[in-house]
Amino acid sequence: MTEPTDPTTSPHPDPQHEAVRICRELIRIDSSNYGDGSGPGERAAAEYVMSELTEVGYDPVLLESAPGRANVFLRIEGTDPGRGALVLHGHTDVVPAEASDWKMDPFGGDEMDGLIWGRGAVDMKDMDAMMLAVLRDMARTGRKPPRDLVVAFFADEEAGGRFGSHWAVDHHPEFFEGATEAVSEVGGFSVEVGGQRAYLLQTAEKGIAWTKLIADGVAQHGSQVSVDNAVARLAGAIARIGAHRWPRSITPTVHQLLQGVADLTGTAWDPTDPQGTDRLVAALGSAAKFVGATLSTTANPTQLDAGYKANVVPGQASGVIDVRYLPGGKDATMATLRELAGEGITFESVSEDIALEAPFGTDLTDAMTAAIRAEDPEAAVLPYMLSGGTDNKALKGLGIEGYGFAPLRLPADLDFAGMFHGVDERVPVDSVHFGVRVLDRLLRTM
Repeated sequence: MTEPTDPTTSPHPDPQHEAVRICRELIRIDSSNYGDGSGPGERAAAEYVMSELTEVGYDPVLLESAPGRANVFLRIEGTDPGRGALVLHGHTDVVPAEASDWKMDPFGGDEMDGLIWGRGAVDMKDMDAMMLAVLRDMARTGRKPPRDLVVAFFADEEAGGRFGSHWAVDHHPEFFEGATEAVSEVGGFSVEVGGQRAYLLQTAEKGIAWTKLIADGVAQHGSQVSVDNAVARLAGAIARIGAHRWPRSITPTVHQLLQGVADLTGTAWDPTDPQGTDRLVAALGSAAKFVGATLSTTANPTQLDAGYKANVVPGQASGVIDVRYLPGGKDATMATLRELAGEGITFESVSEDIALEAPFGTDLTDAMTAAIRAEDPEAAVLPYMLSGGTDNKALKGLGIEGYGFAPLRLPADLDFAGMFHGVDERVPVDSVHFGVRVLDRLLRTM
């Protein structure tokens, strides 16, 4: 296992220490994405990324998809031009943070008790920092990757990628020419299972269908006998959808994960036994929040909008549901939602994106596994499905298989899943050091 080098004896800055510096400095750049265009945008963060890359001799490109919505691209030639390129990508936007809810300034980038605190510490300015640190070390040492490396820092991931990954794929597909695989966030982190450390490598994602339900009715005085009340109709539809229990369907990725958990815990598993499955999910600790949501479709009501005065029945009411469906399940999911909603409800798409399921056991995933085990020899590495989504969805439109691999060896008691979009987001410094070492190994061998 390689520890950070002594900066007084090394001819180059240690990338592990650089990653911590870069992560803290990126967190201090407020790149909050409110989803309505009202935030500061990613321009400042993108300019920071540009400066870190150009300082060591790279020639990256910064492009805005709209004022302030900036993306950075870089291509590094590999030693074997006959191999398909690998895309290494991150996003520089973050979800908003309410400072009064936090113990620390969410945009302070403070380091305390061996932890880096702040919005983006895990989602995903830590991985952005690891990428930049390894790339800077590659430039300083003159090292070339085995295959072409396409590097992208996208805007707008937290609101669907319209100004980031999807924009880049639609308007600049040439940046990704020859790419076959991609590596990004929310995978490669550790959990404790049966007393053994296991790393979850993300090979699948649920699909997204944020959907607005609209009920039309008769506007009238609130004191009259209701004839056709839009609020009541919408409330009924929302209640039925919110109460619906979606059937379980264990996809190949989830099956392989749970079988791995069963092996690690010495448990016999029958996939048709719901209670046995629940026990295996619970054995994943905080990661159960991710994994438990991948056993079925979910459809959670999240927004309601109706009326403007207490004594007026409005002519229209609307609500939004956050729908996440399993790979291959979109049509059946939407049909069920329409049936649950009932008559008089129209559907309008707010945002949607595809589900993904990439193979495990490829040359790339084997290289990821080897990179982790070189630093943690006794570790198990298992595939899993993310209940959320990443920019890999956009790249799939170019035929690029995407994987989540932001490697972190974490303390068993850290609620890692709760860090995503949560209060007091933080990442251990040692975990960032570990991630740099693993990512460096991967980019030497992938």
